Amino acid sequence: MLRFLTAITMSSSKKVPIPKHGVDYRGKVVLAPMVRSGELPSRLLALKYGADLVWGPETIDKSMIGTTKRINTISSTIDYTRTPSNASKQPGSVIKESKIYRLHPDQERGRLIFQIGTSSPTTAVEAAKLVAPHVAGIDVNAGCPKPFSTSGGMGAALLQTPDHLASILSALVKEVGNVFEIGISVKIRLLETADKTEALVRKLCATGITGLTVHCRTTPMRPRERAIRDQLRMIADICRGEGVACVMNGDVKNKNEALQLIQEFGCDGAMIATAAEANPSAFQTNEQGGLLPWREVVQDYMRLALDVDNKWGNTKFTLGQLMPGKAEVYKRVTQCKSYAEVCETLELEDIAAQAREVDDRLGIGQTQDSSAIKKAKTENKSAQAAGGRMSVEKTRSSENRRSLSERGVGILSTMAV
Repeated sequence: MLRFLTAITMSSSKKVPIPKHGVDYRGKVVLAPMVRSGELPSRLLALKYGADLVWGPETIDKSMIGTTKRINTISSTIDYTRTPSNASKQPGSVIKESKIYRLHPDQERGRLIFQIGTSSPTTAVEAAKLVAPHVAGIDVNAGCPKPFSTSGGMGAALLQTPDHLASILSALVKEVGNVFEIGISVKIRLLETADKTEALVRKLCATGITGLTVHCRTTPMRPRERAIRDQLRMIADICRGEGVACVMNGDVKNKNEALQLIQEFGCDGAMIATAAEANPSAFQTNEQGGLLPWREVVQDYMRLALDVDNKWGNTKFTLGQLMPGKAEVYKRVTQCKSYAEVCETLELEDIAAQAREVDDRLGIGQTQDSSAIKKAKTENKSAQAAGGRMSVEKTRSSENRRSLSERGVGILSTMAV
């Protein structure tokens, strides 16, 4: 079926050329860009289960500018790091660099799309050039409705300034796409009316982009609201006429449904988001086994997270997404403070030794008391010691004290009666 759909989507008379190091979105079912759920091990797991391409989480251009590219020989990754702006400047203090973006040059080669958050052609180009040699494409986020994005003129805010968005895409095509021979694309949302959406799509397709993803919701809509697909065929037809690949996004539950929707609406590809966040084996067709049990998915994820020394906080968050909340072991896993604890809780004995090594490298799961905790413990010991002394003194006091009868209290009471 996939070959049939690919043949259909590639039969257009017009087609924007796919650069030498770029990738054609046609006939592809891909992982959506998701904050936290789109980090390296999650992307590798999606690829393992059959995703054709993976989008990394939106990365703001200004956060990339000024980073240092480091080759991580332990995880075989490329890490873009920077010193935190609030890092301590005390003499002798150890400053730990923050990892802004990570990729696996071997396992993600030709299949990773870097999504950038930007509101400026200049900073977009500057940031994109840093990662361009190692990705198959640069995608501009013009659909995020969250305030942290729109307040800076990024994300869905760009939909209200079509000319400015087009200028960003044109700059990226000219100064990054053509230079590094990779594709430039954009991800948008629906506008208030079909006419406005049509005008926007035509303007963006004229910039030289190779792909356009449409999230079938308007900016005010939230994920719980059902996706709107009545404009989808119109958008797909415009893109096809301009030779630009059209990818649909919104309420796509699995690969089988993705292939069906591609055929139904005449799109070139489909993007899976929340369904893949809950179970990335959604990228397997029914013939390939379909959705796997959560325990098997968690085991596969844990192995990949350990292989790349993934940040513990992100791993813990992702485990919370992959495990059903009603599972008996769910609460115990959410209380774990290290990889080793998770392996013990889930009885993953085959990777327990590796988990301990990763914990040591990341400095987690160690009983390192802060000064406040040490002080509290010291005070508690003093209190316990004082309590012990008071107990001894009370005992001695009671031993020296005569009983009531010995002091004649009972006798006096009897006499009073």
